[in-house]
Amino acid sequence: MSRVGRVERTTKETSVLVEVNLDGTGLLEVATGVGFFDHMLAQLGKHGLFDLTVKTEGDLHIDSHHTIEDTALALGAAFREALGDKSGIRRFGNASCPLDEALAEVTVDLSGRPYLVHTEPEGMAPMIGPDYDTTMTRHILESIVAQAAICLHVRVPYGRNAHHIVEAQFKALARALRAASEPDPRATGVPSTKGVL
Repeated sequence: MSRVGRVERTTKETSVLVEVNLDGTGLLEVATGVGFFDHMLAQLGKHGLFDLTVKTEGDLHIDSHHTIEDTALALGAAFREALGDKSGIRRFGNASCPLDEALAEVTVDLSGRPYLVHTEPEGMAPMIGPDYDTTMTRHILESIVAQAAICLHVRVPYGRNAHHIVEAQFKALARALRAASEPDPRATGVPSTKGVL
C-alpha cells in the first residue's frame, strides 16, 4: 500500500504544494524562497528517508512568516494523510542528534492527539540568515503537530550556535518520525488498545 500524502493549500498569502512518501529514499525537491527553511526541510527528507516535494510561493515581500507557517501546516497534513490508518507501524520513535556543540533530543508518538513540548537554550540569536526568525522553529513544530495530530517532545539541552541548534532539531525529528512510522514486522493492526489512532 502506498504511503503518500499530498496537500495543496492556497490562501491570499501563500500557495503551497507538499507531497511526502514515507517509504522513499530521501529524494528532495524543495523550494520555499526561504533558504534556511529549505535547508531544514532537506534535513527532514534526507534523514527521515522521506521523498519530499515542497513548492511554496508566499508573500515574502512582507516577511517569511506566512510562507514558513503555511508550508509547515501543509507538511503536517500530508504526513497525516500518508500514515493512513497507521496499521502495523511502530508508533513511537526517538532520536538524539548532535551537531558540533549542540544536541537535540526528540521523542514522538503518532498518537492522533496533537501535543508539543519544546525547549531550546536561552539567548539564541534572533535570526539565521536574512529571513529565518529563530522563534519560528517552535511555530513550525506547533503547525506540524496540529495538522499531523502527533505528540512531539523536542529538547535541546545545550548549544551555542543558532544554526546548529535548529538543524540538530530537524535531523532528530526526521529520525524519530522515521522510526515511529516504519512498519513493525511483528505488529498487526493499529498499535493501540483503543483500536484506532
